[in-house]
Amino acid sequence: MAGIMALKICVLASGSSGNCTYISSENTAILIDAGLSCRETLRRLLSLGVRDDNIKGICVTHEHDDHVSSLGVLHRKLGAALYANSGTKDGTLINGKLAGLPWNIFLTGEAFSIGDLKIEPFSVPHDTYDPVGFVVSAGKSRAGIVTDMGMPTELIRTKLKNCQVVILESNHDGPLLNDSSRPWVLKQRIKGWQGHLSNEQACQMLSDIAGPDLRTVFLAHLSSECNKPDLALKLAKEVLVKCGYHEVSVRLTYSDKPSDLVEC
Repeated sequence: MAGIMALKICVLASGSSGNCTYISSENTAILIDAGLSCRETLRRLLSLGVRDDNIKGICVTHEHDDHVSSLGVLHRKLGAALYANSGTKDGTLINGKLAGLPWNIFLTGEAFSIGDLKIEPFSVPHDTYDPVGFVVSAGKSRAGIVTDMGMPTELIRTKLKNCQVVILESNHDGPLLNDSSRPWVLKQRIKGWQGHLSNEQACQMLSDIAGPDLRTVFLAHLSSECNKPDLALKLAKEVLVKCGYHEVSVRLTYSDKPSDLVEC
């Protein structure tokens, strides 16, 4: 890939205990969300050979604690600029620990840049003020990130098409969720249009967005109680093969360790 701008992507953590994704070009590195502890985030970055002073920005998808719990500490430690829309910024103010942070406010639907990275935020259905997914690109390299959403939408499909790497929620297996000991109200929230994507919905999304550009799919935000990683992986691989895309690599993400580092 000499002479061609490329992206490196690693999901440092994914799940209800914390979410954080590392994306870099040759010249610029950012984090998507900051739901790990600061110490663990830095440890996992170091395992990739990434120095903490390389991180130039932290882009936030929404204000739930598993996406912002270490935001203030990481900002002070790294000196990285913070990016969110006004709804997410206002949502973080409910947590007094995040008051007074120096936000860079973006408008959902309008692209902005951090160094040589282009960031495209787009709306997703989730139960927060103004949740977003992102497409991050450098040159012809594109990565799409959607980790919390209750249902697929045409906008999401459009944004994820033509991405080489897609990080897509595959939160739960329907029968396992129904049979779990979780309260009825929580089950309804998870299954609702502002909740979380099931394996079946994730597979439908993959069949809609799969194309010749797609190289890698990360399955994200897998429930430890209501999903089985092997099942989610098997179903996603099967649907891509059925669509004729045998070469697409499907990978898991984890709460306790980083994913594989991929390049596109």
